Amino acid sequence: MDAERIRAYLLTLPHVVDTVQWSGTLVFWVGDKAIGGKMFAMVRLEQDESLERDEKRRVISYSAGPERYHELLEREGIFPAPYAARIFYVAVRGWGVFRKAEWEQELSAAHAITYAKLPEKVRAALALPAAQQKRLIAERRKVLAAKAAAKAR
Repeated sequence: MDAERIRAYLLTLPHVVDTVQWSGTLVFWVGDKAIGGKMFAMVRLEQDESLERDEKRRVISYSAGPERYHELLEREGIFPAPYAARIFYVAVRGWGVFRKAEWEQELSAAHAITYAKLPEKVRAALALPAAQQKRLIAERRKVLAAKAAAKAR
């Protein structure tokens, strides 16, 4: 597996949206962030040479959930995700840690864990027809942009 194959797979899951944030990190969300969607996986797009020697180098971090978190940490190449371990995220050093089917199982589980934690209001928005959902997201982005502009003044 690699970042492109992982991205292609994740975008087949229901309600998944991706954004690039934090200087080259591809973030995957269940539902659009504007309507309260939650992230469930982060893929590093650029591997800095200085990170090659870093024991905390990772290619992906994702939500493992409290049930699988400690079990996954026993596996070679998996460690607590920096800044997100407290919410049971694990980080993976390389794409060879899992086989393709295992990656799909792990990331589908991360998606399901995150979807289950979404507030009812967000799940209701995700159940809307696509056109209606798109309008809701556009309206919400306008509100958020107006708030950010007012705050910047």
